[in-house]
Amino acid sequence: MKYNHNGEFDTVDVATLLSKLGSTRAEKTVTLFGQKLVNAKREDMAVNIVTMAARGRATTINFANAHCINTMYRDMDYSRALASSDRILPDGSGMAIAARMAGVELGENLNGTDLFPEICRVAEQQGQGIFLLGGGHGIADAAAAWAARTYPELNISGTWHGFFSAADEDHLIERINRSGASILFVGLGVPLQEKWIARNRHRIDVPVILGVGGLFDYYSGRIARAPKAVRAVGCEWVWRLAMEPRRLANRYLLGNAIFLAHAANHALECRGVFDRASIAARRGLDLAVATVALLIFMPMFLLVALAIKLEDGGPIFFRQTRIGERGRNFKMIKFRSMYVDAEQRRAQLLAQSERDDTCFKMKHDPRITRVGRFIRRTSIDELPQLINVLTGEMSLVGPRPALPSEVATYTRSSWRRLGGKPGITCIWQVSGRAEIPFKRQVAMDRMYLRRRGIVTDVILLALTVPAVVSGRGAY
Repeated sequence: MKYNHNGEFDTVDVATLLSKLGSTRAEKTVTLFGQKLVNAKREDMAVNIVTMAARGRATTINFANAHCINTMYRDMDYSRALASSDRILPDGSGMAIAARMAGVELGENLNGTDLFPEICRVAEQQGQGIFLLGGGHGIADAAAAWAARTYPELNISGTWHGFFSAADEDHLIERINRSGASILFVGLGVPLQEKWIARNRHRIDVPVILGVGGLFDYYSGRIARAPKAVRAVGCEWVWRLAMEPRRLANRYLLGNAIFLAHAANHALECRGVFDRASIAARRGLDLAVATVALLIFMPMFLLVALAIKLEDGGPIFFRQTRIGERGRNFKMIKFRSMYVDAEQRRAQLLAQSERDDTCFKMKHDPRITRVGRFIRRTSIDELPQLINVLTGEMSLVGPRPALPSEVATYTRSSWRRLGGKPGITCIWQVSGRAEIPFKRQVAMDRMYLRRRGIVTDVILLALTVPAVVSGRGAY
């Protein structure tokens, strides 16, 4: 909005601005480094910020640049303060580089230094007051003077330097609240300003608060901004380093290298490289262990096969349809531990199940043969599933494969058990097996699927040995 030569509002600009205000919506966001960053144009962002202030909508806005991300990784209090923001704006070429590495569309650079004059312009048009807090003595005053010269109708509600004690805090907040400002710029530097805002937000009546770092230094004239050509190629940090080499050398030289390492790690995670590597490592472990185990246990296989055959003359193996990863059916192989008519007799015994309706289990199931009772107690009946592991239908570790009749009863979170390849052993198998209620089994399987990895699998395989030896819950 601009004034024409007669001192009246230009109606074309008024219409444009009102159109923008009427269509103000929640900004589009993208996720980078675990934070939701606003994807918007600078001009639109300025309009949204001032509109939220005019409407009295309590909003905390902070910025994320390379230095912020480095600080976030080493300072949990700052990380929590940043995460509590209502809006996080991407700041600097480093964030653009990280976004490209991660395959994320970030939008415009919304750094505070470029955004400040845009906010002042729209605040002047809407009659919203601003308060500047931070910087050395006289710095906020000088920045406010620049804003007043540039935007003569802008309401500067107050200023205060950043060197105040804890004892002065109550008086300062009271002064801010009495100022009538609707936008508060806090320039105390990262991470102090974000922590200060998070700690005092509930006491501050100003609708919109922004943590703006060293912004006042530029507009006070204390530090010259980089030429537009330098900013255009994303090298403003080089200019700043040249202006204050002693203070900023560690932040930019070492800090940028650390940030790029974080960005590379995050990019690999976003692109699924770690997941694919973990899957490959787990598959390699499956193949190696299953092959060695089959060779070691081959003599036992022959003895068990002979015992099963001699007892009732029936088949050695029992193949049963189970539900695998993402609901795919497969034939799971076990040593037969029940009489050949066990499935037909199951319906007659359902009422005697010692588990809930989802899983059928009996400690003294009459369908189990004498040999079957021994191989079940020692978990030998499960060993042929090593063949399923070799064929890729199962893994050594994972949720136990469910029967189709069990899956038919699944509700809500139970379906998440099918989000990974089924396994021979799992968390609840080493924690009590059949003694654990089904709902608890589901919770354990879901927890495993969230945290699975080769280290977790190795630990669970190691815990399987004493679980098998104890025989707890095996029936």
